[in-house]
Amino acid sequence: MKFCGRWFVGFGVFLFACGVAGFASNPVAAKTALISGSVFGGLSAFWGILMLRRHAWARFGAMASTLLLTAAFAWRAWAGWSAVAQGEPKIFASVLISMMLVASLASLVALQRSRLHGAS
Repeated sequence: MKFCGRWFVGFGVFLFACGVAGFASNPVAAKTALISGSVFGGLSAFWGILMLRRHAWARFGAMASTLLLTAAFAWRAWAGWSAVAQGEPKIFASVLISMMLVASLASLVALQRSRLHGAS
């Protein structure tokens, strides 16, 4: 469970950094990026800390919240790239959200592999 704990602390830091980057790219229109990056980054890091402290139930919370994040990021990435395809200048946001989607998918894989292999 140590690997997943460290992974989720890092994932939380990554989400927070993405929120800051999204806000910095457009402070007027991207306030929600900072808020959601902070909230979900903090939540993911919290799951990681709980896993490091060997609270096995934290995996379920991490799985549930990451599944929701994955769905939200998939939807937002699709919407962002569709806007880019129509000529809107949303490349930075689309790339950022796509990176968050990939990180969420990797986090789900890490959780699953840890569960299947009993990794510590």
